[in-house]
Amino acid sequence: MTVIIDYGLGNKSSILRVFDRLKSSTKLSSDPLEILAADKIILPGVGHFSQGMKNLEEMGLISVLNEAVLVKKIPVLGICLGMQLMTNFSEEGNIKGLGWVNAETLKIKTSLKIPHVGWNTLNIKNSNSILKNITETDQFYFVHSYSIHCNEAQDVLSTTLYSEDPKSFGFVSSFQKENIFGTQFHPEKSHSQGLKIIQNFINV
Repeated sequence: MTVIIDYGLGNKSSILRVFDRLKSSTKLSSDPLEILAADKIILPGVGHFSQGMKNLEEMGLISVLNEAVLVKKIPVLGICLGMQLMTNFSEEGNIKGLGWVNAETLKIKTSLKIPHVGWNTLNIKNSNSILKNITETDQFYFVHSYSIHCNEAQDVLSTTLYSEDPKSFGFVSSFQKENIFGTQFHPEKSHSQGLKIIQNFINV
């Protein structure tokens, strides 16, 4: 059973549809007992970093998630804001994150249009299990105004360039630290290649 964390922010319905399409058992929940009994966890997210942390704290989910992820080592996938919440700190609200990965979430600084919205490829740095059968020509859907800086290069699975424009910028588009996975892109909105990412996570 994969538990999708219900904390008031996130693209939950789209993720549930993907799991249904893959015929994989999943549940949307904020129940501590169900979270701790999960085989896999997904931390979704669309919205403001500080609101996400506030919701998790007010719902009493931070300690539960820490136990599930850091103690029980349940595999967890953070998507977009969910990935950013796993970092130490965010400039969006100047607030501490969960601190599961040694990284910061920083405002994208560019003269190009922000938020970054659209389809981009991955520059694969580490052929990890969730990137199995993913190529550098596959495109994934992004929508974000902040990006992640990893302080430990070995945690970076892929990077992405905003565009081929000379003023473009690169950012971490996926990472992994032990049982902790994150994607800045939305696999649930990325068609068949996104389904591969979700299936790979199910198979971890």
